Amino acid sequence: MALCFFSASLPLPKRHPLISTPQYIPRKRNLPLICRSNSDSDEDYLLDAPVSIGDGFSFSGGKYSDEPSPADEWFKQGKIVKAHPVGGTGEKAKDPIFGLAMAGSSQASTDLFRWFCVESGNPANQSVILIHGFPSQAYSYRKVLPILSKNNHVIAFDWLGFGFSDKPQPKYGFDYTLKEFVDSLDSLIDELSKDKVTLVVQGYFSPVVVKYAKDHQAKLNNLILLNPPLTVKHANLPSTLAIFSNFLLGEIFSQDPLRASDKALTSCGPYQIKEEIAMVYRRPYLTSGSSGFALNAISRSMKKELKGYVEDMRRILGDETWKVRTSICWGERDRWLSFEGVEDFCRESNHQLIKVPMAGHHVQEDCSEEIANIIARILSKPTPI
Repeated sequence: MALCFFSASLPLPKRHPLISTPQYIPRKRNLPLICRSNSDSDEDYLLDAPVSIGDGFSFSGGKYSDEPSPADEWFKQGKIVKAHPVGGTGEKAKDPIFGLAMAGSSQASTDLFRWFCVESGNPANQSVILIHGFPSQAYSYRKVLPILSKNNHVIAFDWLGFGFSDKPQPKYGFDYTLKEFVDSLDSLIDELSKDKVTLVVQGYFSPVVVKYAKDHQAKLNNLILLNPPLTVKHANLPSTLAIFSNFLLGEIFSQDPLRASDKALTSCGPYQIKEEIAMVYRRPYLTSGSSGFALNAISRSMKKELKGYVEDMRRILGDETWKVRTSICWGERDRWLSFEGVEDFCRESNHQLIKVPMAGHHVQEDCSEEIANIIARILSKPTPI
């Protein structure tokens, strides 16, 4: 097991000679992440290396590989799209504990936020926007993209705070409230497509997307929800996610790549994550503390606001004024969200329910090809006028 800590630019005391702890190496400018394996090797290595170096870091004591990592390859497929004005005073973000200036990854851009997007397919075809859940990345749709892009123009993006998108320090331009996510989604979709789109969204960000969709029905061809929190019981975060909102303990766990990525992916269903895939999800937490700070802030917002947003989503989707064709795909092996009440809601609101027996909460990871073909069939049907 390797241990990871941030080292500040200020000199720190030397470690006690009798205690084997990670060694802090002061640097002048940025805040590198120093790791030391608990193996017999005395080598230290940094985790703030450029993307081109790769992140062949192993939790069994390995270090950077000279070969490109899966995260590098995924990054090369995408592009940065600027959308939604940066709020705040423009002051540089500081560490909430020590008041030290944060590294560039925690700083927002000066005008518009930077979103990482992966685009595939002919832009002349109908547009489909794939929206990941909480906590996850656009990378979760990597196997869905090539299937859907055969006949569609498909875009997957990282929410602010996730993946390769901006991760501003809370209170410095973006506070990660659910309303801010709704407003920023509005700006991003306007930037991505001037025409009508189909939105596919998974998990706990579904109420945010439905909130946006309520006032933009004319913009949508279809709305497809993958294991959304639909019932009153779904409004409470599972303990795996709720822990990130806790005072102090949540701030610590939010910086742990294994808890923030691996456990969040594997505790909610049958998904068995491979090491090379896990490294892509871990990477944001390995390379900067900004991902952890964002996760902590988003978890607090979810814990505080999710119940109201779930209630609003139920009301919006069940209202007679809702005219968007809506399909709900449900992974039946979801360990976070119970299926109880889902079938009743779909029947009462007259929305199509499609069961995916072998999938858990992260449907697009568990059964990527199956869910891609389900979405493709929905898109192939003419949209009601």
